[in-house]
Amino acid sequence: MKPILGVMLGEATGIGPELVAKLVAEKRLKKYCRPVLIGDARVLSMGQKIAGVEFPFSIVKQIQQVEWDGPIAIIDLENHDPSNLVLGKIDVNSGRITGENLVTCLQLLQNKEIDGLVFAPLNKEAMKRGGHKFEDEHRMFAHYLNWDKPFGELNVLNKLWTSRVTSHIPISSVAERLTVDSVLRAIRLIDQSLKRAGYEKPNIAVAALNPHAGEGGLCGREELDSIGPAIAAACEEGIAACGPYPSDTIFINAFKGNYDAVVTMFHDQGQIAMKLMGFQFGVTVAGGLPYAITTPAHGTAFDIAGKGVANPDASEQAVMLAARLAGWRG
Repeated sequence: MKPILGVMLGEATGIGPELVAKLVAEKRLKKYCRPVLIGDARVLSMGQKIAGVEFPFSIVKQIQQVEWDGPIAIIDLENHDPSNLVLGKIDVNSGRITGENLVTCLQLLQNKEIDGLVFAPLNKEAMKRGGHKFEDEHRMFAHYLNWDKPFGELNVLNKLWTSRVTSHIPISSVAERLTVDSVLRAIRLIDQSLKRAGYEKPNIAVAALNPHAGEGGLCGREELDSIGPAIAAACEEGIAACGPYPSDTIFINAFKGNYDAVVTMFHDQGQIAMKLMGFQFGVTVAGGLPYAITTPAHGTAFDIAGKGVANPDASEQAVMLAARLAGWRG
């Protein structure tokens, strides 16, 4: 059977409710999963109005009450009246509720009531101002799931996956964070995630840090001291990793389909390439966690919130990918 996916409405002042309403109205959910929406029914109704769509939905309090052959169901948390919301703005109360809704979804995962989670875009600043003091949602996931093993953000665009060794740190700190262990951890993380998504032996390219891949040590030693040895160790474990390749050419070959994934050394090394190639269609995956958790990569898009023009394509891809990570092979 198709997996049960929770679909959370996301930050109410952004485009999340509109995206979810469009996915339901255009029948983009049930072809991948057995969906149940999670949030406040009033926020869903607001999303319908913004999207200019209508569809029936049933209100339930728990998964066991969902009739899978009936109208789309929503677990109505009854915690968010959107009547006074100002769309496109940071709202502290809305951020607090969004974080609380996310914790509810994580509890449903832990209780095995849902097989995976897709959340419409969140706003980290709103959540932090609302009292959820985490660097990002991935650390929030690990905290509430009591997860102490490696985890991290992965990005997927079309069929290309990316991970990174370091993330939200200054460029001046990147080199000192590159060790054999840290690079190997990033390679393992994306290899495991790809295999979970159905890839038998994913082909993983690893980026260099320095220009021209360090020129044999003449332009930096990170390739010789940490990145290269990590690739060798991964290969010894049976992982199909190769490199390190110069970062100014690695994505040229990756977007030609030569690799299934690219491991980068720092945030912008991969993000610039992915965003140039169509980030509005990308998906973010919570890699390493024991549950399938995805979201569209484009964020809350406050500049178009409430205008009815949000594109649900990335959200549909997030649903499809969560279903695959949860075991669906279509």
